[in-house]
Amino acid sequence: MTTPSGQREFDLQTLLAERGAERYELHARYLNHQLPRMLHTIGFDKVYERAEGAHFWDADGNDYLDMLAGFGVMGLGRHHPVVRKALHDVLDAQLADLTRFDCQPLPGLLAERLLSHSPHLDRVFFGNSGTEAVETALKFARFATGKPRILYCEHAFHGLTAGSLSVNGERGFRDGFAPLLPDTAVPLGDLDVLARELRKGDVAALIVEPVQGKGVHEAPPGYLQAAQELLHKHKALLIADEVQTGLGRTGDFYAYQHESGVEPDLVCVAKALSGGYVPVGAALGKEWIFKKVYSSMDRVLVHSASFGSNAQAMAAGLAVLSVMENEQIVANARAVGEQLKSRLAALIEKYELLSDVRGRGLMIGIEFGRPSSLKLRGRWTMLQAARKGLFAQMVVVPLLQRHRILTQVSGDHLEVIKLIPPLTIGERDVDRFVEAFTAVMDDAHGGGLMWDFGKTLIKQAVANR
Repeated sequence: MTTPSGQREFDLQTLLAERGAERYELHARYLNHQLPRMLHTIGFDKVYERAEGAHFWDADGNDYLDMLAGFGVMGLGRHHPVVRKALHDVLDAQLADLTRFDCQPLPGLLAERLLSHSPHLDRVFFGNSGTEAVETALKFARFATGKPRILYCEHAFHGLTAGSLSVNGERGFRDGFAPLLPDTAVPLGDLDVLARELRKGDVAALIVEPVQGKGVHEAPPGYLQAAQELLHKHKALLIADEVQTGLGRTGDFYAYQHESGVEPDLVCVAKALSGGYVPVGAALGKEWIFKKVYSSMDRVLVHSASFGSNAQAMAAGLAVLSVMENEQIVANARAVGEQLKSRLAALIEKYELLSDVRGRGLMIGIEFGRPSSLKLRGRWTMLQAARKGLFAQMVVVPLLQRHRILTQVSGDHLEVIKLIPPLTIGERDVDRFVEAFTAVMDDAHGGGLMWDFGKTLIKQAVANR
């Protein structure tokens, strides 16, 4: 169909049918050109046609198990019917959204629902992403305390915008973007170093992931509560980054709830709150912090976001929380996660290349280490000399290529695979993953084809130096 001016009317389905096959070429030409290059190199350049729950399907009808969940965004899996309906409903309602000079009901309703799971917190700021939630917490902590410095943990990941990058514990992300904010890294779990930094008197807050995404390292038992006491003694705040761990991922609504007595002053959430549809992030905080930041009508817009609190994002968030409560999503994550972790941990004695299985709920790290047998040790050493992390990549690739299971390496230069599947997976998905992982490890210990792929990875690693 054409318009009166002779132009063809926009039709999304037609556009995808005509141009969808160009997806990798378009990305290479107009977006991050290294992404399609990387995907081609490791054989991840698949063409997925549709998705539902924890599964994708390609054009040939083959199904793939998603153990990545869009880096944790798809907490309820893809296209949950309740979230889909909520978005259709909010679009059909034709609300007078984002007028900027009124108070729509959905943001207040979502804040109320979110705070009901956060009984010691009082107010919410809605933005558009996890990194924006972190930026909000950093600003609020600095203003509320009147102090400039934020402490963060080594190996932390809090986002990639300028403020959140300043509290990023990975050098590879920071290089070339200095100068950053004056923040300081401390070892996760080291209370002595934390106390030493607090004695300097200029610390506004410590920001911490209760379970670090990079490497899947959990804060030691008692650390968060002890850190909270130290921080408050020095009039500093505790910020919990729950962007990936929050909303049931670790088997409780928040990961910090695994330790009694921990009540962060500010909490950052995002990812799963979106339902996988509309970007949303939220910074939750105590009453006195918000009242100090927004201290007068002159400061009413001192911190805001153009698309924050938009109706589509708020509707998605409300639907997500409703599903979580009605379908017992947190309990499922706890039970299925424990089943998956225990079955994987039982394989440690069988495979000398498998050194550890750790995590909480459906956030699980599988770590590989130096084998004891001479033959395997020689191959392992060869890979490590080329680039640390290649063995984990050698496991990830056949999981996808041979078993149609999507996973990820848990960080650059790490021999750790991180599993963060949709929180809705069940026993059949656990069976499928464990059987596939066992087959891949059998191949690795038997000197199978995956070592040939390892040679390709070595050549690529050398070429990139």
